[in-house]
Amino acid sequence: MLVETRKQPFVRNALLASLSMPDFAAMASYLEPIFLKERMILHEPMKRVDHVYFVESGIVSQRIVGAGCLLETALVGYRGAIGISFLLGGHIPTHQSIVLVPGNAMRIHTDNLRRVLDERPQILERLLEYVQALNMHGAQTALCGVRHEVEQRLACWLCLAFDARDQRVLPVTHDYLSTVIGLHRTGITRTLGRFEEQGLIRKMRGALQIDDQKRLQQKACSCYGIIARAYASTTRSCGLVGFSNQLEGDSRLSFRA
Repeated sequence: MLVETRKQPFVRNALLASLSMPDFAAMASYLEPIFLKERMILHEPMKRVDHVYFVESGIVSQRIVGAGCLLETALVGYRGAIGISFLLGGHIPTHQSIVLVPGNAMRIHTDNLRRVLDERPQILERLLEYVQALNMHGAQTALCGVRHEVEQRLACWLCLAFDARDQRVLPVTHDYLSTVIGLHRTGITRTLGRFEEQGLIRKMRGALQIDDQKRLQQKACSCYGIIARAYASTTRSCGLVGFSNQLEGDSRLSFRA
C-alpha cells in the first residue's frame, strides 16, 4: 500500500510528477514498482503491449530492429514512459524497448490505464503530449543520421543520454555507440578521443563520464535542442512536486510490500 513518509518528493518520473494530485491518486492504486535489469526487454516489435513503464531511473533504449541490424530512435529516462504509444491505437509496437542502464520504473497494465483515462481524460492530454515529443525524437534521429557529421551526432547522443539519466557517468562502450548510432567504431573512437582532449568527457573502462555538458551541447547538432525542447514542454506543470514541497519537512509516498 502507499505509505506517507517525511522525506523528498515521492515520484521522480517527470510525467507522473506533472499530474495534479487528484489525477495521480487515480493512477496510484494501479502502479506497480519494478526493477529494470540491464538488457531486460520491455517490449518486442509486433507483440502485444501489456504494460506501460514510467521510468524512475536508468535508461531504456527504443530501437528499430531487422535484418540483423538495429537503429536506436530514442532514449527514455526519468522524463518519460515506455509503451505509451499504444494510446494512438492498438497494442502492437513497431519498436523494441530494451534496458540500457539498469534502474527502476512504475508500471501499469494497459487495461487499467485505459480505465483511468476514461475517468480522467485530462491525463490523456498530458500523455499524448509526451507521445508527440517521443515521435519527434524518432523523426529527428532519422534526419540526423543522414544530414549530420559524426561529431555532431555523437555529441547529440551523449547530451540526450545525460538528460535521460541526469548523471554524468554513462555505462556505454564504443561498440554500443557504433551499433545504435550506425557509425563505424573507428570514427566513434577518434571522436571520443577528441572530446577527451578538449575536456568534454573522460573515457573509463566500459563507461564515459561527461565533464563539460554545456560545451558538449555546443558540439551537438541542432537536433539536440529540438528534441530537448519537445520533452521540456511535456512536463511544464509539475503538480506533485509542487504539492510535496508544501508539506512540512517535505513528504513523499513510498511503496511498501
